Amino acid sequence: MLDNFDFGVIASSWRYLFLEGMVFTISLTVIAAILGLLLGTAIALIRLANIPVLSTAARLFVNLMRALPLVLVIFWFYLSAPFVVQWITGSPRPVLLDSFTLSVITFSLFEAAYFAEIMRAGIESVSKGQRSAASALGLTYRQSMNNIILPQAFRNMLPVMLLQTIVLFQDTSLVYVLSLTDFLGAASKIAQRDGRFVEMYLLAAVVYFAICFAASRGVGLIQNKIRVLR
Repeated sequence: MLDNFDFGVIASSWRYLFLEGMVFTISLTVIAAILGLLLGTAIALIRLANIPVLSTAARLFVNLMRALPLVLVIFWFYLSAPFVVQWITGSPRPVLLDSFTLSVITFSLFEAAYFAEIMRAGIESVSKGQRSAASALGLTYRQSMNNIILPQAFRNMLPVMLLQTIVLFQDTSLVYVLSLTDFLGAASKIAQRDGRFVEMYLLAAVVYFAICFAASRGVGLIQNKIRVLR
């Protein structure tokens, strides 16, 4: 097998693979993780609020996103987003969005459902006694959340959030359905162009494994440090 293995195709394509494909993958991962975490935190707070209509809507959103395959969500947003934007802006015709913007919106909303559950668990992990103490000190709900509850929730759930980000990094490979060039998409295009499927897909597997394994080990170290601080 190694006799027919062409290392040259890897050497000649590394710029396209890493400077375009991997940069795209990491960019989408970081942007979607940040937006998903911010939106997920907001959804978690809404779910915990004593406002039945809003908490029910937030719960339905979370359950819907978590019940659907990601690739189906990508297709759904790709087909429906132009009409939604048309309705919001009042445009006379559907508004076409570029594929990268669509992918950011889709992954951010999809991940928000998972981050919402993570943050909800983190908020509920903070003892009710601290909330009572904050109330006794005269702090408002917002002040107690911003200064006491949320910082502890973020710290408690940081390892889980990082693991979810690793899953997001892997899931970004599904943008191939939008013809975008992420790392796996770049490897696939080179494989089809040069007929070197074994080399390209093996390289992709090794790179994804190396990055995810190293990141998982890093999360383990962070988790141990948080456990010591407790």
